[in-house]
Amino acid sequence: MSKKISILVGSLRKESFNRKIANELIRLAPKSLTMQIIEIGDLPLYNEDLEGADTPAPWSVFRDQVRDSDGVLFATPEYNRSISGVLKNAIDVGSRPYGKSIWAGKAGAVISVSPGSLGAFGANHALRQSMVFLDVPIMQQPEAYINYAGTLFDGNGKLNAKKEQFLTEYINAYAQWVDRLSN
Repeated sequence: MSKKISILVGSLRKESFNRKIANELIRLAPKSLTMQIIEIGDLPLYNEDLEGADTPAPWSVFRDQVRDSDGVLFATPEYNRSISGVLKNAIDVGSRPYGKSIWAGKAGAVISVSPGSLGAFGANHALRQSMVFLDVPIMQQPEAYINYAGTLFDGNGKLNAKKEQFLTEYINAYAQWVDRLSN
């Protein structure tokens, strides 16, 4: 049976490199994974006062989508050596109310994508730190820091062969990680 994987893309930009890489991972994923990008751009900012009778509907929909997943894969850009505000908000929405986190025990992975040379290394590790606290076992190897993202696609949007090979190996390793944690 296929495992459901939620993908959270930490960039809202229309031509986001992170979204492009997330879509490539969906395309390259083995049949053992059913992957879907869960939109986070319309989540109201987390405010504990809104829990209960006034819980915003987008929070409930988001929580249900991720809760129903076997794993979560994060595609993150780097903003000021950390993750974007929209991704942090989604993590906060999912971790509340206290004691009802949607994250605990999910098979996790992080891929960071940047047009710069460091491949969003800082964001990758900042996100890993939060996931440790939220009890999300994150795949350690292979690590994925995608640098110079603006050079990876040709004029028709086709990913170059070398990066496609890496992403295929990465998503296959993640499938094994999900399988190992599911048994």
